[in-house]
Amino acid sequence: MTEPLFRKDAYAREGSGVITKITSEGGIVMNGSVFYPTSGGQPGDSGTLRWDGGEIEIATAVKGQGDDIVLVPAEPVGLPSVGQDAVQSLNWERRYRHMRVHTALHLLSVVIPLPVTGGSIGADKGRLDFDMPDALADKAAVEDDLNRLIACNMAVMEEWITDAELDAKPELVKTMSVQPPRGSGQIRLVRICVGDETADLQPCGGTHVLNTEEIGRVRIGKTEKKGRQNRRVYLHLE
Repeated sequence: MTEPLFRKDAYAREGSGVITKITSEGGIVMNGSVFYPTSGGQPGDSGTLRWDGGEIEIATAVKGQGDDIVLVPAEPVGLPSVGQDAVQSLNWERRYRHMRVHTALHLLSVVIPLPVTGGSIGADKGRLDFDMPDALADKAAVEDDLNRLIACNMAVMEEWITDAELDAKPELVKTMSVQPPRGSGQIRLVRICVGDETADLQPCGGTHVLNTEEIGRVRIGKTEKKGRQNRRVYLHLE
C-alpha cells in the first residue's frame, strides 16, 4: 500500500520514503508517494528518485495493484533495491500547471452548466467534453465569466462524505464518463468557495491550487463537435 502524500499536501515538492516493491515491469513502489498517478484525466507526475548511490528519472506514475502507486522510470535500468530509503523530487513546474488547469476546469463546468462527458488535463491547456447539442453562442462571454470567477480569489478546499451521502446527492457528480471511486467508505469532495458562497462542489481525487487567483487568466480555445450532442471545449493558461 502507498500512502498518497500528495493528498495531504499538493504543494510538497519532495518526499522521503522506503521502497517496498519493484514490479516485474521495473516500476518502483514506495510506502508513500508525492507523485500523483495518472487518473481522472490528470497525467501522472514526473521527476527524479534519489537514494544512496543512485538516481533515476521518473517518467510518470500510475496506479498499481490495490492501493499501490507505481513510479515508472524513464529507463528501467540501475534500479534501487527493496528496503532502501529514497527521496522523490517532482517536476514541480509541470505539476503546478496541472493544478492550475485542473482547478480552472472545475470552474469551466460552472460557467457551462451542462453534463460533462469527459475531460483531459495538460500543462498548458485542458478540455472538457459537454453534453451540448448546440455550439457556444458567445465564446467571449464564457471566457469573461470564467475569468471573473477566477479573479474572485476563492478558496479551494477538500471535504469527505460517505458513499451513502453521495447516493443521496447524485447531482454532485458532474462527470458522466467517470464515477468517483468507491469502496473505501469515504469520497473526497473539492469545494471552491468564498465564505459561505460555493461556486463548485464535486467529487474529485486530483490536485488543485489553494486559491483561484493562482490560476491566472485563461482563454477559451477552439470548440469541437464530437458526436451528435457532444462538444469539446478547450481552455488555455495565459
